[in-house]
Amino acid sequence: MDFDPLTLNPQLCYQLMANSVTPRPIAWISSLSETGTLNLAPYSFFTVASCNPPVLLVTQVNPRNRRNKDTLTNLQATKECVINIVSTNCLEIMNASCADYPPDVSEFEAVGIERIESLKVKPAGVKASLVRFECQLREIIPISELPTGGTMMLLNVVNIFVSDELNGEQLIAPELLDTLGKLGGDNYATTRDRLKLSRPVL
Repeated sequence: MDFDPLTLNPQLCYQLMANSVTPRPIAWISSLSETGTLNLAPYSFFTVASCNPPVLLVTQVNPRNRRNKDTLTNLQATKECVINIVSTNCLEIMNASCADYPPDVSEFEAVGIERIESLKVKPAGVKASLVRFECQLREIIPISELPTGGTMMLLNVVNIFVSDELNGEQLIAPELLDTLGKLGGDNYATTRDRLKLSRPVL
């Protein structure tokens, strides 16, 4: 079955893409509003844009009922955030923070999430998160202002916290970080089943 993306209903196009490009890492982003409210929201369109310099990329899929989500509005105003990496033990509280709280309500308070002060940025991080990237806004790139269109947020990493709990054979032991991946709809995947395969050398 083939689909023409130029004639597809935008919601169906979203479903096809979100159900196929999986599993996606989750950026659980804490940010401060202009009035000082500490916001927290998960984003699953998230990846590394560059390692030298270190830059992360998060995409907002534009909501249907308003122009921007709180995180993008906050970044435009205060230019800083923390990307908290989501481990399996945070699944339920992360999911609870997905609710559409008003901008003046902190998800930290509403859900009962313990915060921890950051080293180089003003927004606090999630204390339970074993890896936290403190970031400053580099650039916002609008792709489309239409509902389900995309707005890219490029973030300069200014500090990386890695819990001592993660020490293993590698700098960060994947079995100890135990990250979650986002699938389509309400579905998630763990990274507990892993395969190791050496890269071929020519």
